[in-house]
Amino acid sequence: MKYFTLLALIFLSLLSCRRVTDTQYTQKNIINVPLSGEISTLDPASSYDTISASVVYQVYEQLYEYHYLKRPYTLQPLLAEGMPKIENNGRRYTIKIKKGITYHSDPSFNGQPRTVKAQDFITQIKRLAYLPSKSNGWWLFDGKIIGLNKFRETVGLDFEKFRTTSIKGLRAPDDHTLVIDLVEPYPQMLYALAMSFTSPMPIEAVVKYENRLNDRMIGTGPFYLEKWTPLSNLVLKKNPIYRESFYPSQGDRIANTRNLIKDGGKKLPFLEGVKFHVIKEAQTRWLNFRKKNIDLLVIPKDNYSSAINPNGNLTNELETEGIQLQIFPTLTYWWLSFNMKDELLGKNKNLRYAIAHAVNIDRYIRDFTNNIGQKANSIFPPGVPGYNPSNRLPYKYDLKIARDYLKKAGFPEGKGLPQLIYDVRGTSATNRQQAQYIKKELAAIGIKIRYELNTFPAFLEKSRSGKLQFWQDGWAMDYPDPENSLQLLITKNHSPGPNSTFYSNPEFDGLFNQLKLLQDGEKKRKLMEKMENIIFEEMPWIMQYYARNYILYHKRLKNFRHSDLIYNNMKYLRLQNL
Repeated sequence: MKYFTLLALIFLSLLSCRRVTDTQYTQKNIINVPLSGEISTLDPASSYDTISASVVYQVYEQLYEYHYLKRPYTLQPLLAEGMPKIENNGRRYTIKIKKGITYHSDPSFNGQPRTVKAQDFITQIKRLAYLPSKSNGWWLFDGKIIGLNKFRETVGLDFEKFRTTSIKGLRAPDDHTLVIDLVEPYPQMLYALAMSFTSPMPIEAVVKYENRLNDRMIGTGPFYLEKWTPLSNLVLKKNPIYRESFYPSQGDRIANTRNLIKDGGKKLPFLEGVKFHVIKEAQTRWLNFRKKNIDLLVIPKDNYSSAINPNGNLTNELETEGIQLQIFPTLTYWWLSFNMKDELLGKNKNLRYAIAHAVNIDRYIRDFTNNIGQKANSIFPPGVPGYNPSNRLPYKYDLKIARDYLKKAGFPEGKGLPQLIYDVRGTSATNRQQAQYIKKELAAIGIKIRYELNTFPAFLEKSRSGKLQFWQDGWAMDYPDPENSLQLLITKNHSPGPNSTFYSNPEFDGLFNQLKLLQDGEKKRKLMEKMENIIFEEMPWIMQYYARNYILYHKRLKNFRHSDLIYNNMKYLRLQNL
């Protein structure tokens, strides 16, 4: 998922020690969850970072979801009655939708209950295609559904045409049947139908709010939005009319050994509410966690030695307090990005090579992740079918090589090279330290850097509008398929899609069009290797590391199992009164 964001992500910190009190911790059955930055949007058509996703998925639901307790990840029906009927050589999906699913109350319904209809899914997919939505999810269906691109062109900016124009490949024969006709087979379709982008949206709400749904939520989920103070916190309350839904009674080996199936068969959700707190400073997060003002957090790097002993286990002090630790490999990874449209960096490959050899990634991982991060060896993260653990990057930290490339670039010892702008995705002390690190590394070969701090929403806006030159980027995968990594680099996904580098290569695009249709296997693996070599040669990215999360939580929190694919996890969590 893009723009980590990547919470290092999902759970980070509180606004200040004063904002959260011990009284709140004991408040009846309400979990306190930290966020690492501001929530960028509440609109499921636009939400594309892990911070907003951690909120959006608690309120909005989709046709399918991942089983909470099974790995490898397994999709199961959520709003759908069952798995789709797939016909016409993989080009037609017929999906039956559960009856009686009621939306949260909203003024657009004029005081009447409103249930989910098949047309609501069509409305939402139309929103992804509608230009004024500026949807980050358009890439999911661009060129894939019959007539959808024609709809996008025909409707343009006209809202009345948006409402009245139909799409040949999207039909609702009745209120509880959705038919999707594809241009060609799309093996990733089920993953797409489990993402927030495809949450159903009633046309009444779209009309009433003129398609501006950034600051409100009209969902069907186990929680509804009660209050949002954008720079401070957001409160969700339990949906009193949530349908019959139950905690899973089966799971994998880890679920069984960690006693995560104890609540099997019990009605969801268990919590009365969720309170998300925004903070950017790691030390404040740590202090609030120790005071039991928040229920869980990723261990801050500066507090790692206070939490973990030399054997990699919890310290005796934390164990005595009943604090628990879970260590998770993730599908989140990080790199340094270049704007390939930039007249300087984008047009000078030797300059990019020089930077790639001038930054000590090992020291970066040590200083900013406490060596928790795993050094990247590929543009694909571990856990993706086809990932090669023996792969090696074609660059390494070597100042002599870096200086040689800088000379080839036309700037010996940096002479004549304009100052580069390095944008940072936050304003915290850690963000500043990371930027200062990059500045110092490049100064060693004569490259001058000016770094700019941004709020996370401001960073995203710069990314979408192509105003970044050089920055750290990252990705939390939407689904475990190499296509999800490679689509970050195809031409048609230029921002406001996920290709924020504006990288474009016809050969790469052609190989992607072949790979996206393939099931896992040797042919797909060979295409992955060929495409990776193209990226290594042209260098739009300098790979850094794969994230691993060390997460602490208090013993009152039950059923916790972290995943960077399963965001609708709050309905499964339970708080035990101690």
